[in-house]
Amino acid sequence: MKSKTIGLAVSICLLFSVAGCRADKITGGFKKVEKSEFLMGTLVNIKVYDRDINKADSAAEKALARIREIEGLMSANQKDSEVNLINQNAGERPVKVSADTQKVVEKGLYYGRLSEGLFDITVGPLVELWGIGTENPKVPGEQELKNALELTDYRDVEVNEEKGEVYLKRHGMRLDLGGIAKGYAADEVKEALVGEGIKHAIINLGGNVLTIGARYDGKPWNIGIKDPEAPAKGILGIVRITDATIVTSGDYERYFEKDGKRYHHILNPFTGYPGIGEVRGVTIVTSSSFDADALSTTVFLLGVEKGMDLVENLEGVEAIVVTDDRQVVLSSGINDWFSLSKPDYKVRWVGAE
Repeated sequence: MKSKTIGLAVSICLLFSVAGCRADKITGGFKKVEKSEFLMGTLVNIKVYDRDINKADSAAEKALARIREIEGLMSANQKDSEVNLINQNAGERPVKVSADTQKVVEKGLYYGRLSEGLFDITVGPLVELWGIGTENPKVPGEQELKNALELTDYRDVEVNEEKGEVYLKRHGMRLDLGGIAKGYAADEVKEALVGEGIKHAIINLGGNVLTIGARYDGKPWNIGIKDPEAPAKGILGIVRITDATIVTSGDYERYFEKDGKRYHHILNPFTGYPGIGEVRGVTIVTSSSFDADALSTTVFLLGVEKGMDLVENLEGVEAIVVTDDRQVVLSSGINDWFSLSKPDYKVRWVGAE
């Protein structure tokens, strides 16, 4: 069933690619250019609003080209990517990388330290072992997990800033930048669009949503957060943002079921298993999608109390955490940005009893 869904998504992307660009006339003299493509393992959608349709079209195409470039550097599925070269040379020699890859690796290591290892960019062996999101996911055996865990430790990644090199210290280690690269790409798309003079746009990289400015009519963008219990059918709530990003990690995004048990893709690098706790989903609201991508995973694995403690100590970062007992926990700075849509959920503010 999942294979059919992925095939449908690819078909839709191909249709968009063939069509090139969809342009719609809207109010106030603005025109909308919308482009979609399957990149970085997800459906990328970019909507640009401008009075000059040629300018909007050119800017959107440059944005997609930038994502293709980043995917070519960091995809674990492309044989000649820099990430794969790093992995192939694990335990043997450092690999010269681009400034893009170096930035993402360094940011991943920063969040490894911040989370005390819960966010770990060396989870490649675990990701490969579970195969979640592929056609053949499986529950690994204990010895398999033990072997993979022995190769998972962000502290065994060396970055030589002067030479621009990355080195994995032990044979068999594998970088996996899937928990942070899309966030970097989203920020780079924003930079590309702003560089072309675009003031109103919305970018969606498979759930990493980033907005440029306000909407073309001056109002905030309304971004829906999915209901973990019915992600395909219902919206749990709406977040109103201007010139900001929203990134969500949830146990309902990519998973498989075995013997009546669900196994999701957010793996705990200490246990080797998907994170288990009261959290169903975490949405981070901030200015940088790069940071939000890593933080959504980190807070999910930390749990409500420790996760919100981290958020409350980070400037300019807010969070919405959905729990398995239908609570929506809001960080202290959310204010009136969020509106609950489902009456069977209860809103709780950090610090409130």
